[in-house]
Amino acid sequence: MVVTGFLGQLGKNLADKWLSLMAVPGALYLAVLLTARALGQSHTFDVNTLTTSFTGWAKGFSVSSTGGQVALLAAALAACGAVGLVARGLAGGIERVVLAAGWRRWPAPLRWAANRRVARRRRRWDDASRHLDRLREKSARAAALRKPYDDDELSRAREAVHRIALTRPDRPTWSGDRVQAAAARLLRDHRIDFGLVWPHLWLTLAAPQQDEISAARDTLGRAALLGSWAVLYAPLAFMWWPAAPVALVVAVTAHHRFREAVQVYAQLLEAAVRVYTGPMASQLGIEFTGRLPADIGDQLTDLLGPVPPPDGDDHHGTARQMA
Repeated sequence: MVVTGFLGQLGKNLADKWLSLMAVPGALYLAVLLTARALGQSHTFDVNTLTTSFTGWAKGFSVSSTGGQVALLAAALAACGAVGLVARGLAGGIERVVLAAGWRRWPAPLRWAANRRVARRRRRWDDASRHLDRLREKSARAAALRKPYDDDELSRAREAVHRIALTRPDRPTWSGDRVQAAAARLLRDHRIDFGLVWPHLWLTLAAPQQDEISAARDTLGRAALLGSWAVLYAPLAFMWWPAAPVALVVAVTAHHRFREAVQVYAQLLEAAVRVYTGPMASQLGIEFTGRLPADIGDQLTDLLGPVPPPDGDDHHGTARQMA
């Protein structure tokens, strides 16, 4: 009974997720597609033309038997699901492009464009950082002389730097740099290789922490999925121009949601590493007292990193022993 109830609940959750993420958005997309096909550019808001077209299609698909109606409903659900699968595939591509983790391995034209964008973002960041450094020096001199200083100007300059990136840009997008900044700051402060440490750290986190990070990751995925619907709606504008503002609104919404989700996700990743690396290191036999050492990353890399190949004699001896 317990297993049956668990499987039933699991099936219900999967069905709800399928309806919310694929079937319902897919049905809405197909409705807009059919509307665009019926009206075209010449009858943009002609309700009579729309009604006549839909009535004609309904008569063409009319079925009298219950089996035929079930088959038609199944075909409609399958079409919605197929569109949803296309959207999910696009979402993965959008996520990879926006986060731009492997942009240096992109095809040449895209890589060149990304490289130019990184260079522009770095110039902007460098200029804003130099301006911030000058203001900090002025603030320090004013404090030394006990003179008043406009701290609001310093705050605005700091915000201008952070709007570009928290650390010197390394990726062509803000979202990609926000995730990269978390890894860069961990490397700067504690020499922690995030990619190496994270799988081990994840296994030591308690369920609430894992759930919080997983929820943030799901939110990020849903924002990318919303962006994929904008991509799908955009071509419909060639058939029916009102699809263009729909695509634009969806794209802008997805952009803001993706940025917010990246911000939360990156903060949680960095916070988890800073807070829980110490307990994990203790479990691995690395002992220290007080604050997390600046060289804890080196110790973890020595312990968890790839094993260097042995010297020639030792290698052959080990091979003979293993044989």
